[in-house]
This record gives sequence, structure tokens and C-alpha cells, in this order.
Amino acid sequence: MIHITGILIAICSFIIIGIFHPIVIKTEYYTGTRFWWVFLVLGIATIIIALFIAETILSSILGVLGATMLWTIKELFEQRERVKKGWFPKNPKREKEY
Repeated sequence: MIHITGILIAICSFIIIGIFHPIVIKTEYYTGTRFWWVFLVLGIATIIIALFIAETILSSILGVLGATMLWTIKELFEQRERVKKGWFPKNPKREKEY
């Protein structure tokens, strides 16, 4: 019998990480790093919820989502540095923050 649980979790992980890449870029562009705490709260909450879900696939996906939100905090601050280096465009409305 074939088990596809691991493949489904891998595909969902890939999609979640792919979705958060532009979220990091857009969040830094429009708001900078000031809302990093939102990703902290949502990440911790999602991981806690995952602990109480018995269904393996859903629990795993929520765990990956929570970990990705926590990783997004680091990426937001790194994105700010990439913008300072000129690798990404600066938001002209937030020019003084750089």
C-alpha cells in the first residue's frame, strides 16, 4: 500500500514557504519591520494549535505554517538589509527609515 502523507506534507510545506517569500518582500516594503510581532504571535499560536490536532497532515501543515511565520521575522530584518544594499527597491514614502 502506498502512503502519500509525507508527499502531501512536503508539497504543502513548499507552497507555504513559496507564499511567504513575497509576503516578506511586501511587508518590508510597505511597513518595514515594525509588525514583526504579528508574525511572532501568529507563529506561536499556530504551533500551539498544531499540538492539539490529532490528524497528522493537518497538524504537520500547521506546524510548518507556524515555523514559517517565526522564520519570517528573521527574513523581515534581513530584507531590510537587502533593501539598504540596493538589492530591492526602497519605498519612497519610508526613505528616512533607511
